[in-house]
Formats: sequence, structure tokens, C-alpha cells
Amino acid sequence: MSLQEQSADATTAGTQSPDVVVVGAGTAGCYAAATVAREGYDVVVLERKTEEEAGHIACGDALKGADAFPDVIPKSQLEPAFTNTDVDHGRFEIPQEETVLEIPVPGELAVIDRWEYGRRIIEGAGNAGADFHYDTVVQDVRQADDGRVTGVTAIRKGEPVTYEADVVVDGAGSLSLLQDKVDFADSTFDTNVNYTHFCSAYREIIHVEEPVEWSDALVFKPTERAAGYLWYFPRTETEINAGLGFQMTEEPMKLVEDLKRDLRERPEFAGARVEDKLGAALPTRRPYDSAVHPGFVAVGDAAGHVNPTTGGGIAGAAYAGSYAGEQVIEALETGDPSEETFWRYNERVMNHYGARYAALDVYNILSTAVDVDDLMGLLAAMPGDKLAEALYSGSTDIGLKLKLEALLKSRGHWGTIWNLYQTKRRADEILAHYEAYPSSPTDLPAWQAERDRLMEAVYETTGADPKY
Repeated sequence: MSLQEQSADATTAGTQSPDVVVVGAGTAGCYAAATVAREGYDVVVLERKTEEEAGHIACGDALKGADAFPDVIPKSQLEPAFTNTDVDHGRFEIPQEETVLEIPVPGELAVIDRWEYGRRIIEGAGNAGADFHYDTVVQDVRQADDGRVTGVTAIRKGEPVTYEADVVVDGAGSLSLLQDKVDFADSTFDTNVNYTHFCSAYREIIHVEEPVEWSDALVFKPTERAAGYLWYFPRTETEINAGLGFQMTEEPMKLVEDLKRDLRERPEFAGARVEDKLGAALPTRRPYDSAVHPGFVAVGDAAGHVNPTTGGGIAGAAYAGSYAGEQVIEALETGDPSEETFWRYNERVMNHYGARYAALDVYNILSTAVDVDDLMGLLAAMPGDKLAEALYSGSTDIGLKLKLEALLKSRGHWGTIWNLYQTKRRADEILAHYEAYPSSPTDLPAWQAERDRLMEAVYETTGADPKY
């Protein structure tokens, strides 16, 4: 064995002691790693996939808010992955009403090549100074007697390795293994997490022979049940990300078969060629009440940082990683990786988008309790700009004029309209409460008690089973 091979072999086993360990090379993990590493700290990113496969993630590929990403990884680094920047609206197909609803999408929107994007954020974090360890599967979390997380144990290229660190950042995605391993008994970290809070999704990258007519739109179509939808997102005029997902509160769908059935019914996909297939779970729930614990911070999907009505989470993950990274830097500078040090991260997430996502979760809850035909009839009656406001502002302004228009156009779905109007009021109450998120861990229990009281009203109004 050569000296070079011996040196490389030595790094795959034993104990390593970086300042920070980030688990997962997704968006949140890469932005957290880049934020900390560019300040000169030793950051190691653990990724279970090979170097060639890293960044290959099941995703709808739609990126909202690309114009306002954190600059820790320059936008110029990402732009080559933007394959379609002409998309400016959503196209909501409603077969039950034989109609198509056009929904404007505010701000910059792009459809991306997710694998290329994944490679580029990894490269960006590497340029900032982060070190990536591929083929590394985390097995357990190390904790001190006082409960502080002090590192992880893993298998790297078949060899056991221990990573001792001042801070562990959990970017391991939905239903993260790390959170099953940490004892959160003495912290505020949100453990009210259940598989029913997630969505199961599947997507294919499909090439068609002729350009699709809707290459400037994100196409949505409801499944036969209310808590699921199909999507067709054009990477280019002839390369389409086609997929579907369903809320795990529902009876399981046959994802592959259901997608294939819809593809066969669409003439634009005749003779299409499938390039890539991938499935995943993603959170369709409110953000974690708290995503911090001494020595430990969760980011992105691992903390519920996803729009629960659309599944969009790339931009939120980038900001979560950056916000978390800045608090990690403070912890390293002060030698104090406590909840109090990390708390500002929770506040910034809630102030930026967490409150809106919590309000949108109210509509997700409603969708599990209404008849799909009634809901589609109501959507067909609503102006597209109002739906856009609901999806991107966190609430819906349903005034008297809109209610009257909807009553006239919706063929008698007045009960659903009233239910939605009442649900909007509950969503506004949740939004206002989250905008008053506490400024310290000690104030969280009282805030949670009031939020839970508001959620009881949500369940009563929607008729849905309790979600949390």
C-alpha cells in the first residue's frame, strides 16, 4: 500500500474532531456548512451517498424566490442549474369542473435541474471551506452527561468512525434518524413529530418529442382524493418533471401506477422517454416549534421548513441553513452551544417564513376533511390571484364580493365556501400568534399552550381529525 493510500485509509476510521459536523449535503446542510466554514472554522459534511450520486434528490424542481437567496453561496454558482426561467404562473387543472385555473406566481421562479443544482451547492460549500465525507452513514449521536450533543458515530466506506464536534447540524431530511437518537428530555426541541405529518412523493424526469404548450407554467392536477396532487413542471419545453404525492394521513396511493395512468391519458406524453425515477418523503406540516438543543440544530426538511400546501422548500432550507450557521458561529466564538445561543435561529425562521407556513398548514388540515369534488368546485370559482395570495402570503382575503361571486359560480358549494371563510379566520389567528413567537426558551411553553388552544378551534372549524 502506498503512503498516499495509507493516509487516505487513515481518514476513514478512528476519531475526527472538526468544529462542526453537518449531516446531509442537501440545501440546508450546504448553506449551513458554507456559512460556518467561510469564517475559518473546520466543518465536515457527512453524506451517505457517493460523490457521484450526491445532490441527486427527489424534488419537483421548482425554485421560488431564486432572486433573494442567501449570498453565502453566490447565485452565479447556481444559475447554470436553472433550466427554465420563463415560468411565471401555475396552471391548475380541475377535471371535475372541466376547467383550468391560471394562478399568477409572484417573484422570481425557475425550474431547475435538481441534480446539477445539488452538485453546485456542494461545490459552493466546498469553495467556502467545508470538507465533504461521502459514503458516510450516521449510526448514532453522542451526548454528554448534561444532555449536550457532542458528535456522531458513523460508518464511512465500511469502517467505523467517530466525529467529535462542538455542534452537530441535522440536515438529514424528513424523519431524520438523528432525532430518534438524541435525548431531548431537557430541551424545548419539538418532538411532536409523526409520520402522518409527511407526504410520500414520486417523480420521473420525462423527455417528450414535441414542445409542450405549457412550458411557461407549473401544472397541477388533483388526485382522486383531496390530500394529494399530480404535478408537471417543465425543465425545458421537452424535459418535464412529472410526479405526484399524497398526505400520509390518507390510504396509500400506488404512486408509480397512478402517475403512469395519468401520463397515458395526456397526448403530449405519447412516445415519451423516462430518464430518471426517484421517490421521497417530505414534511407537509408546520415548522418545528423549536429546532434547537444544546450542541444540536435541525435545518430544512429535518425541521419542517417546507410550504405545507405546495411542498416547496428549497429557498426556506437555504435560509434556515444560513440562519443556523450564523448562530453556530456565535456558539463557537463564545464557547456556549446552548439553547439560548441558538434561539435566535428559531426566531429568524419564524419571522421570515415559519409563521406563514404555520398558517398555510391550517389549509392543509382542511384538505383532509372536505369532499374533493366540493373543494375542486370551490377552487374553480375562486379568482387565481386569491389562490396565489393564499399560497404565498399565508392567508386568503375572502371578502363579501368574492363570496358572492363564488356562490354564483360554484353550483351550490356554499357550505364549502363558508367553511373556507371560517378556516381563513382560524389561519389568520394562527398567523398572528406565530408572529409573536417567544424571544427565549423559557417563554415557549406558554406560547405553545395558547397555540394549542387556537388549534382546537381549527379542528372544530374544519371538521378534521387532530393533526398534532
